[in-house]
Amino acid sequence: MTSSGRMSKKAMKKARMELPENILKHRLDMCSRHKKLIEALQLYDEARRNGVQLSHNHYNVLLYLCSSAAVGSLGESVDGVDDVNIKNLGMTRGIEIYQQMNIDKVAPNEATFTNAARLAAAMEDPEMAFDLVKQMKSSGIPPRLRSYGPALFGFCKKGEASRANDVDAHMIECGVVAEESELAALLEVAVERKMGEKVYEMLHRLRSSVRQVSESTAKIVEKWFRSDHAADVGIETQDAAKIKEGIVNGGGGWHGQGWLGNGRWRVTRTNMDTKGVCQSCGEKLVCIDIDPAETANFASSLTKLACQKESQANFLKFEVAALLFSLNYA
Repeated sequence: MTSSGRMSKKAMKKARMELPENILKHRLDMCSRHKKLIEALQLYDEARRNGVQLSHNHYNVLLYLCSSAAVGSLGESVDGVDDVNIKNLGMTRGIEIYQQMNIDKVAPNEATFTNAARLAAAMEDPEMAFDLVKQMKSSGIPPRLRSYGPALFGFCKKGEASRANDVDAHMIECGVVAEESELAALLEVAVERKMGEKVYEMLHRLRSSVRQVSESTAKIVEKWFRSDHAADVGIETQDAAKIKEGIVNGGGGWHGQGWLGNGRWRVTRTNMDTKGVCQSCGEKLVCIDIDPAETANFASSLTKLACQKESQANFLKFEVAALLFSLNYA
């Protein structure tokens, strides 16, 4: 390629960078990096006056800044404006910009819907936030975990357990896996509303997916077991055979039969020694807390590893039944 050809490419790139929409994008990105909401809004207003064509990239940066201000995550006072006013500014201008984006027929993406949902959360309107997630799905855009947060936490904060569970069901339907913060919020609202079955479900979802919970989640769990409702929620008549079958099928000592028995729970924090003995009650752990699928995966991985180390062909006849039995019943 000739020197003039290279210069032509450089000139073309420079010309593209100097287009009004690209200059605007660069400046908005700088505002986002330095959390400059007011400057970003001034750039937006100027761009609209000058007829600059805005893309979803421009709108998303603006919506991100507005929603961040609205939920109070821009930090302390911004550009000399106090926190209350900056939050109100973020809400009002954010909704206005989102509406303008729709008027301009600029196609939204996941970030657009999520930032709009954050604005709804700032307005204490989880229904609007949930509707935005539904719109996202109907538009063919897969929601992400962060997309559900505004609706889920909003309903939980208001104590609307039924609607929070609807959001959870929508997440499951879309293949979005809740993490500890979402499960803890669902658990807490279930505890507050004395929903024993839902508490049971959330505890086991925490057990299977989180394992070691944070201090804040542990306090919610303790609150439940110390409550009067927890003492009364269990069933008195128990089917021993069904419980045994549930333990075999569930693995890890989990029977899945709900609350068994009733009466006050003894709640205490303790440790296990190196032999698996509880330092509070003196009982020894009887099995590893993994389900059949996890057990099978572990056995398969162990067999594969052993096959790589063992040259004898007959090693493939290695029996894993004893391993599976020991994992669940040792």
